[in-house]
Amino acid sequence: MSRGFVKEDDQEEIPLVPPRADLPAGVTNYVTQVGMEELLAEKDRLIIEREQLDVNDDKERRIAFNHINAKLKLLNTRINNAITVNLTKQPPHVVRFGAIVTLKIDQVITTNQYQIVGVDEADVSKGKISFISPIAKILMDKKIGDKAILKLPKTERVFEIMGIDY
Repeated sequence: MSRGFVKEDDQEEIPLVPPRADLPAGVTNYVTQVGMEELLAEKDRLIIEREQLDVNDDKERRIAFNHINAKLKLLNTRINNAITVNLTKQPPHVVRFGAIVTLKIDQVITTNQYQIVGVDEADVSKGKISFISPIAKILMDKKIGDKAILKLPKTERVFEIMGIDY
């Protein structure tokens, strides 16, 4: 049937689902064990939410159902493409994926601590930075005492590795 013969009220709204954290094409989706557990817990929450939809209007229920399914589809793709990195097998004295790095930034006396994690786990407010972030990239393969320089448009920041833990 031609779309010209469909009433406007009968057309389904296509749910808009925000994309997940950016993972450039061709980049492996590394996750920590905690990150994988968080992804699986999110999947469980979405499945429960879908099963417990409490919407009386059929059209609204279909829209909500489709929205959850679209989110699940994106999430399942992330889970299926994820590679969980065993942090106990990372070299203890070198910054690699999963490392908790203690840093002295520039000449500031206090230190900051960041863990290098997967894109879905990254949350700067929790001290977790994505492995594809500029800071994580310059820290990779560094050792305690090494300095990494992040070039910014008008200046540069110097990060000194003070500690590495997994």
